[in-house]
Amino acid sequence: MAEHLGESTPTRKIVIERTRARVIARHGADCVRLPSQATAYRILSELERRHPLFRLAAKRNRDIADRPEGPYGKLRPTRPGEYMLMDTTRLDVFAFDPLTLRWVQAELTVAMDWYTRCITGLRVTPVSTKAVDVSAVLFQCFRPRPAGRDWPRGALWPEHGIPRAVLVDVEGATGAGLASPPVVPETLVVDHGKVYVSEHLTSVCRRMGISLQPARLRTGRDKGPVERFFRSLREGLLEALPGYKGPDIHSRGENPEGDAFFFLDELEAIIREWVAVVYHCRPHAGLVDPGVPGLRMSPAQMFEHGMARAGYIEVPRDPCLAFEFLATKWRTVQHYGVEIDRRRYRGPGLPAPGIRSPYDGPGKNSWPFQVDPDDITRIFFRHPDTRAWHTLVWEHAPAARMPLSEDALAFARKLAAAKHRYPDDRLAVAGLLDRWNLGLGTTLAERRMALRLSREQAGIDLPATEELAPAALPSVRRALGHGSESVAAPVLREEAVEGGDDDAADDLDGDGGFYADALEDV
Repeated sequence: MAEHLGESTPTRKIVIERTRARVIARHGADCVRLPSQATAYRILSELERRHPLFRLAAKRNRDIADRPEGPYGKLRPTRPGEYMLMDTTRLDVFAFDPLTLRWVQAELTVAMDWYTRCITGLRVTPVSTKAVDVSAVLFQCFRPRPAGRDWPRGALWPEHGIPRAVLVDVEGATGAGLASPPVVPETLVVDHGKVYVSEHLTSVCRRMGISLQPARLRTGRDKGPVERFFRSLREGLLEALPGYKGPDIHSRGENPEGDAFFFLDELEAIIREWVAVVYHCRPHAGLVDPGVPGLRMSPAQMFEHGMARAGYIEVPRDPCLAFEFLATKWRTVQHYGVEIDRRRYRGPGLPAPGIRSPYDGPGKNSWPFQVDPDDITRIFFRHPDTRAWHTLVWEHAPAARMPLSEDALAFARKLAAAKHRYPDDRLAVAGLLDRWNLGLGTTLAERRMALRLSREQAGIDLPATEELAPAALPSVRRALGHGSESVAAPVLREEAVEGGDDDAADDLDGDGGFYADALEDV
């Protein structure tokens, strides 16, 4: 039975037959008295309790076999921001494609403070998640999103980050409020996904002084609280939305794609509101104070407890902090400007070609430039003397007439090379826009590029330099067409208590392990 853990799930009959054949080959025929078929099946049933092989999913059986023999160990956070958990999961609900008006898969990336279980950042992305999306979620820990216009007052966080419970004059707190508390992460606990070990995220953590602590391979319990949050989100919100497809293919309805009508930004706004209104205000079984046995606190109350214990969390006040979360490219300055991946940029504030760089970069006399992979029409440069940020514009940016991603430009160059003998970026961009305007962009690669460009909400709200202005987040009620009217929410029981992250192993994956990677290869 142990030899079949790495293979597909076998039947009981073939395990019995292989065992009998091995006994005969080792000891000879009629030398060992073999049990009857009924006895063999009964023995397998007894061994199944200790070594699961037949009744659970194959992946779940491997996870059980990889459990350590000794007691479980876990990190013990003592204050908010000490450990920040980040993970990505595929949502069990379809979203709407604004390009082809068809359903599309969506992924959710969240950042959770381990001490308080507060969700400090989240982002919904089409098809798959990129490193810039993870960096945008990390940026929300420092600069939380603004709260909705019609959220209840108990779900809002003051803009200065101090909870209202510790204020002397509660009514004196002004402002629209924030959707989550600002937290300065000290250590990021991530898995070994490509986006979490990328140069983009590691360089951001290096600049911000954040340590990276990768979880152990194939060990989901190292990030147990955030895995439990994904299950709470599915059971508390997603299953009540149209387009819900279930945790696995066996739970899928007849036509869940036909019910999907939420766009990606609308779905993110709904999840963000549920987190602020329901999840942050609901008691959590894993949030306890050893000095007060039996007390169950919500993530919002636990944040107040952490404030009283560790003091006020000082978040960096630099108004241009968002530029630090973009990808860094080290390039030299030439007489024509700066060249990045065959794209040339120029603009005010760029040092002269003969000036020596004060940075110790990977190349000789190289300068750091911040690049947004979802909008390559401009890059950003910080002058070392004045410490002011400057915007450098791509020479073919007027031909794009819209934000253009790196993937879209690479695909446009490929199309132009197949059509023109001497293609350039201007022809490539024009050809790609014509193709999309004619409705020909229906391949999977083109749909993913257009989906990222069609989002109304930017990943990182970049501050204005010369001509830059941030985009506004649409509210959930305006997206649903209700205006300022109230929208019916899923009925929640007041006595419902959020499950802790110390649940039994089978409770963390009640679907037999199939939900974890059901559509991993789609």
